[in-house]
Amino acid sequence: MAPALSFPADFVWGVATSAFQIEGSATLDGKGPSIWDTFCRVPGAIADGSNGDIACDHVHRWAADLDIVQSLGVDAYRFSVSWPRVQPTGSGAWSTAGLDFYERLIDGLLERGVAPYLTLNHWDLPQALQDAGGWANRDTVHRFVDYARGIAARFGDRVASITTHNEPWVMANLGHESGIFAPGIRDRRQAMQVAHHLLLSHGLALQALRADGCACALGIVLNLSPVQPASPTPADIAQAHFEDGRLVRWYMDPLYHGRYPQDIVDFLGTDAPEVAPGDMAAIAQPMDFMGLNYYTRAVASAQGPWDVRQSGLELTDMGWEIYPEGLTELLLRLHRDYAVPPLFVTENGAAFQDTLLDGRIDDAGRTRYIASHIAAVGEALRLGVPMAGYMVWSLLDNFEWASGYEKRFGIVHVDYATQQRTLKDSALWYRDFLQQQQALRATRRAASTRG
Repeated sequence: MAPALSFPADFVWGVATSAFQIEGSATLDGKGPSIWDTFCRVPGAIADGSNGDIACDHVHRWAADLDIVQSLGVDAYRFSVSWPRVQPTGSGAWSTAGLDFYERLIDGLLERGVAPYLTLNHWDLPQALQDAGGWANRDTVHRFVDYARGIAARFGDRVASITTHNEPWVMANLGHESGIFAPGIRDRRQAMQVAHHLLLSHGLALQALRADGCACALGIVLNLSPVQPASPTPADIAQAHFEDGRLVRWYMDPLYHGRYPQDIVDFLGTDAPEVAPGDMAAIAQPMDFMGLNYYTRAVASAQGPWDVRQSGLELTDMGWEIYPEGLTELLLRLHRDYAVPPLFVTENGAAFQDTLLDGRIDDAGRTRYIASHIAAVGEALRLGVPMAGYMVWSLLDNFEWASGYEKRFGIVHVDYATQQRTLKDSALWYRDFLQQQQALRATRRAASTRG
């Protein structure tokens, strides 16, 4: 069990999902295709040849899924809006049916006493915008701002927060440099321009939403890891600093210092992004919060890719090390090097090969993973990092991008043939842990009242 006394009364506990991974209903009510709908049709792109057409059928099962969320006793549910579900072509006409779905979802959360945490972009760009150049086209920046304003006008009075983008590094590097994620482009220069446009659209959206009077908390979510050298040699230390530049400083420096790291700009040369006057000031907007998605550390070697098996640490089904102390290290570094607002761990979890036996999933490895990372957050809090919340990834087993349905991250098992949901032992542990937290909150409130 994670340390019971480490968390303040207003600390937010939650679970997280994303639209494309769970919703299904790929063409319902005129929903437009996203780049992931298109990418799933590319032969060999998805490990098991699957797609998101049905996924967890959440569009039809949202009420029962929210009942599960409520049963866990969480404070918050982080979800994303499918841009092509609410605006099929990414500009112009809005879909009444699509907006109504999220209206029901948000109202359903509020009725269950769960705060909605809304993400605008969790990778599923409308295909119509990709056809016009996608995130490499500066015009998409402005289409995103229009989209953000429309969503905030409809839901901003009822959601606890709005996140602009989830993991811009993934969209830029995996989507446009290595090409293993949608839209499947392999062009480093384009990838870096995409990264810049994502950050720019974030900053301009925050400016626009505040000008419109949006009252909810505004921020962004980054996937970050501490980058450690494989050895204490100068070459490995230098490689770790470089890789930290690509993963961490490339996003944190513009958001908080208004500039890109010069060593990475120099490395990129002619592949560095085109930056217009005023862009960097727009990117460096004050944020009400920042989200951090953490799964494992990174290890850098000047000799080439580091073999993760060398450490001898336990690995998840993704082949990632279980390294909770890296989360504390990362949080301390962000607090030290940047003027960060309150921080949320917006995703943290692990894939394992689960077995449903007699109606039960004994996923002790996942439970240990979650408990140890909650303890790591508690340690960061103890050391002075402004931590605001922690959210488990993920509520449900789901479509795990290029891995298809082969990897299960959920604390709730999904039988994809029947859509039956079964709470895993990790979900029951999390529920019991949160009940303990609620009891501690009540005790503190009673003590403060007496005082």
